Amino acid sequence: MIVFSGILILVQLETQNDSELYLDKSVPYVGIDFPKIEGIDGTGIKIAVIDTGVDYNHPDLFGWGPDGKVIGGYNFINEGQPPLDTNGHGTQVAGVIAADGEKSGVAPKAKILAYKVSESGEGVSSELIIRAIQKAIEDDADIINISLGVNKTNVKIERGINQALEKEIFVVTAAGNDGPGLNTIGSPGRNFGSVTVGATYNNLTSSLVATLEIDEKSYTVIPMVGSTKLEEPIKEKIIFAGYGKIEDFQKLDVKDAIVIVERGSDVEGELLYFSIKEKNAANAGAKAMIVYNNNPGIFLGELIHEFIESGYTPRIPVVSIDRDEGLEIIESATEESQGILQLFYNPDFVAHFSSRGPVSPFYIKPEIVAPGAYINTTQNNAGYNFTSGTSYAAPHVSGAAALLLQKNPDLHHHEIKSLLLTTVQPVSDAYGQEFSIHEAGAGRLDIRNAFAAKLIIMPPNFVINVSSDKSVAEQQFELKLLDGTLDGLDIKFKGPEFIKFAHILEGDTLHIKMSMSEEKFGDHEGKLIVNHKDIQYTIPFLLHYTPGSISINQQNQKLYFDIFHPEEWSFAKISIINSEDGSIHTTTATPNKEAVIEIHKNSKYWIDAKIRVNGTTSNAFNVIEINSLDENQNGINKIDIPEKPIVIISIILIGIAVFGLIKRR
Repeated sequence: MIVFSGILILVQLETQNDSELYLDKSVPYVGIDFPKIEGIDGTGIKIAVIDTGVDYNHPDLFGWGPDGKVIGGYNFINEGQPPLDTNGHGTQVAGVIAADGEKSGVAPKAKILAYKVSESGEGVSSELIIRAIQKAIEDDADIINISLGVNKTNVKIERGINQALEKEIFVVTAAGNDGPGLNTIGSPGRNFGSVTVGATYNNLTSSLVATLEIDEKSYTVIPMVGSTKLEEPIKEKIIFAGYGKIEDFQKLDVKDAIVIVERGSDVEGELLYFSIKEKNAANAGAKAMIVYNNNPGIFLGELIHEFIESGYTPRIPVVSIDRDEGLEIIESATEESQGILQLFYNPDFVAHFSSRGPVSPFYIKPEIVAPGAYINTTQNNAGYNFTSGTSYAAPHVSGAAALLLQKNPDLHHHEIKSLLLTTVQPVSDAYGQEFSIHEAGAGRLDIRNAFAAKLIIMPPNFVINVSSDKSVAEQQFELKLLDGTLDGLDIKFKGPEFIKFAHILEGDTLHIKMSMSEEKFGDHEGKLIVNHKDIQYTIPFLLHYTPGSISINQQNQKLYFDIFHPEEWSFAKISIINSEDGSIHTTTATPNKEAVIEIHKNSKYWIDAKIRVNGTTSNAFNVIEINSLDENQNGINKIDIPEKPIVIISIILIGIAVFGLIKRR
């Protein structure tokens, strides 16, 4: 295993024979066989990889220049030199996309443009990412893959991505590896127009997950490497056993119990491996062991490693847990407390490290998940390696986009996005419940469905706002047929029962209406399921149901705002966000003060109001599209309103410098 910038990156080290066993599992798992049968393999598509460069001497990525796999690019670290990867990260990403040799990527005949913006991947100027995006535009890239990112919002990077989108370039970004907490996606994964990808496991043989319940409360645990699945759950009492030393067990009766121990040792310099703790617990008669971290956060442990005793084999399952949750278990467990531990295979389980949304109340991130755990891909020096991270989930989607673009070269980037996002497979947690949209977006990539789809639905997901005074909301969808007719189109609503749903199809436009039958304020999510010609399309939504509301009245370049709240309110802060460039203008309002903001650009604007009511803050949201301004007159009597970067709220950082750039491994 590798610990990178405080984030645990999983690397499964195997023999060559074992590597062959794992080879090509993630790619077939997402349905690559169907496009390849029809001769679609990425031919003619250029994919820009903004990363640590690419090892174009690797036999599966061989050649630099017009006749090679890597047909161009640029080295922003050592200008004048080719973008040769000396780190390995960019080579791994490129292999997932387009390896064509012993290993086969998603789009093996696609060409790579390599843009080296980092030597090590551990730190890079945002300016270099922006320059690389601009160079990819100049080089006529069809797709850009960015598996690097920052743990905060970077407006300049997002503007660079928007420029690429304006040039009809499809942009894919990795969500990041700061999970499993919410609000953990930074730039460029926060960008509204790009496709942001989280990570799942990739197949049944590498997707061991675990669940733990104690006194009907669920905890997040990770199986250690070397543990195996259980045929049935272990249901036993919980006993704390110190550090798991022999002397810790000598004074305890842990027969048939689930023991919980602390990672490490209380003796400085002592190497108390997890394998030793497991052996001691098994010898004492325990049925399972939980190891809680001796530092903040969760971790992946290994029972099988190079320092184990000869002939050692794990006998009981071992899982790891976050330090705070481990201490909570120890403090709250009683003699009557019973733990229920289960280990089983689930290939569509969202990886614990995968960063989660939300990033904004106005759009959904991540939008999709793809295999990103235990991915066997190309490595520097003609090698191959198992590695994990959203860095390797993103290129699965980039490769999939290449296949769709080869098949349908006239499609716009947002249409490719719709095909990928709406044809996903549902992703369920360990308890059979679908992951929320903040964790998994619409679901897991399914290239087979996307490739066979005959219908493009715009938008592919949506956010809708209702309030106590406006309890009904409407949304329209443009339906574009690639083949056939809309005959037999079937629409189903999947969401809370108190949301009443109605729809009508007029020509190629689908109109839906949602209304609230109960006063249940808060955020609610659901999905529209559209069935057409044997393909199921999924359209996730997020609904904000707020007590108050904010309405907008446009008069030329000025926007006037009216606040409503069923209770007496005293103050409101109003932010208007330009969806195209992320710039924010703010104003304030009171019951006796009119709120107004002057704008000078045609765009879709997101309105976020924080309303002060009886000492608490209540939210209200709205959206307005402005297209009536004469932007040539912007310089006349223009009010200079400073732009402010969007602030990430409650972002969870795991050992990463606040202003650092990290690999999306």
